[in-house]
Parts: sequence; C-alpha cells; structure tokens
Amino acid sequence: MFLLYRRLPSFARTTTTTLLCKSMEPAITATSSSSFGGGSSRLAALAQQLRQYKPPPSSSFDDSEEMQTDQETAGKVVSQVGFQESIAPLSKDPDRFKPKRAAVLICLFEGDDGDLRVILTKRSSKLSTHSGEVSLPGGKAEEDDKDDGMTATREAEEEIGLDPSLVDVVTSLEPFLSKHLLRVIPVIGILRDKNKFNPIPNPGEVEAVFDAPLEMFLKDENRRSEEREWMGEKYLIHYFDYRTGDKDYMIWGLTAGILIRAASVTYERPPAFIEQCPKFKYPKM
Repeated sequence: MFLLYRRLPSFARTTTTTLLCKSMEPAITATSSSSFGGGSSRLAALAQQLRQYKPPPSSSFDDSEEMQTDQETAGKVVSQVGFQESIAPLSKDPDRFKPKRAAVLICLFEGDDGDLRVILTKRSSKLSTHSGEVSLPGGKAEEDDKDDGMTATREAEEEIGLDPSLVDVVTSLEPFLSKHLLRVIPVIGILRDKNKFNPIPNPGEVEAVFDAPLEMFLKDENRRSEEREWMGEKYLIHYFDYRTGDKDYMIWGLTAGILIRAASVTYERPPAFIEQCPKFKYPKM
C-alpha cells in the first residue's frame, strides 16, 4: 500500500472511505490531455477509457450570477451532504438557484500492489468549520481559471503541493450540489508517477495527506448508513470507516458521494449496496 506522508511534524499517515448516491451521469467535461506521457500501460489504458466517457447534457444555469454562501464553506469543498445536480431539490425556488462554482480533484494512481488509489486529505483541526474532516483537494473557481481542470489542479497545488504537470486531467463527472448550494465539479486526473509527488500540506488548511483504494467505495464493507431528510425528501447517507495503521478515518457526505460515482465510472459497475437517493423533480429553467 502506498501512503502519502505529511512533511510537517506530529501528523500521522492516513487513509479513507466514502459513498455516493447512484447518480445521473456527469454533466461537464473537463480539459483532457491528448496523450498520456509516462506511467504504466494500465494507467494509459485507464486514461483512454475515461477520456471516452460522455456525460449527459448539463442543466443550463447562469454561472455569472452567484448565490451568497458562507465564505469558508464556499471556499473549500468539504465532506457534507450533497446530491448530483440532476436530482437536487431545486423546485422549491429555482429562481434563486445561482450557485457558486467549485471543483475537486479525484487524483488516481497505481499503488505498489497494482491497485488503483485516490489521494485524499484531512482538513486542519484548527479550521472553524468542518475541522478534521476528510475531503478531496479542491475549492472555489477563480476568475482566471480557464476550466474546471485548472481549478481542481490549482487548488491541489495550493493545498498539498501537487504539481499540475504531474497530473493528466482526463474527464469530469456530473456537477454535485452541496447542502449550501455550492456547485461542485469532480475532475478525474491521473498521477503518472507517484514517486514524483512529495506532499507538502498547507498547514492552514490540511492536517494530513493520504490515499485509499478507489474500489473500496463500491464494496459493502465497513459501511453503515442512516436515513436523513432534506427539503421534505428522505434519503440515505452512507459512511465508510477506514483504518490504516493505528488511525481511524470516516468518509461521508459529499466526498463519499463523489468517490462512489468516480469508482462506478472507473470500474464500470454499480456499488454493491443500495443507494437510496431522493427522487426530486428537476425544475425547468
């Protein structure tokens, strides 16, 4: 198992788990490389497979108009309840649905045992919101970002020191909506050579950098769920418990949902557990 270690003192190695509701297919295509430089033949084949992924048509919202949200929550994407945009409960007041845009990086690489792994982070315990929670590298889009791939890789570089030149961005998944109506675009990228990545966590944001096997998000192991209700609709929220060394971690909510979807697309099969998602009516804009 290949684990990434934090270079700052007193932080342990980590690893995680997560789940997502069965989603409609992605809605936005991220920038992809025309060729795959370096890496194993398996990663090259995976890159080719994911580039062929065709997300369904996206809903058309006016991204130029934004909805007021909590600044720290909007700035950094964290583990919270979230839904695929196509099933989100927007019918209550569609005229107010003008979400901020963000992107997260699902950075995949080949582990020492040949398994496919994803890089995750644990948020700093000093943050005022969602402290100590597991998340994917990512954050709010900036004006100079040319696309979602740039947003995701730029944020990953700022948070964990991941050089964007080491990552091939191959596709994007359908936008997810956080509970705070932040529109989150999951961007899948492939790390060609894991040995070239030496994590440097930003101490103000990240407590630890670690990795987990992607396939775990399709398995019905170390998993639990509970029923929740949001805007009058009931659904299941899934939790995965993941242990590495003497550390225990929990992945849930938005991060879990995104990773389950990413695993489903990558392995081309659904998860081995029931995903009860709310059947929301999608508003016509």
